[in-house]
Amino acid sequence: MASRTPPANSIADIPDRARTEGPFSPLFHVAAELVGRRWTGAILFALAHGMHRFSELEAAIPGLSARLLTERLRELEGADIVEPVPQEGGTRWSYRLTEKGDALRPVMMALNRWAVDWSDS
Repeated sequence: MASRTPPANSIADIPDRARTEGPFSPLFHVAAELVGRRWTGAILFALAHGMHRFSELEAAIPGLSARLLTERLRELEGADIVEPVPQEGGTRWSYRLTEKGDALRPVMMALNRWAVDWSDS
């Protein structure tokens, strides 16, 4: 598979000096912006729960269009968080978390626990 160019606001675009200075963490900001994009958390949560086929992801997340799912999967692939896996015949794909993506699993589970604990309902 061809390598993709990182997004314009990727960690690679941050100078070393800016990574270590001041109370604002550019690395945290880039990570939060990536994971916090609309639908991205839901996609990662679904992948972490064993939904790997495009159709499974689409069905699991109400309101998410196929176009936006494709866009978010490509962004996550470009960030090396998700990788596509060709299915038999090569016309269909499934997706899985990379090692980097799987390292987000405890973060997602902690966020889910926080949401459940602090829900008003």
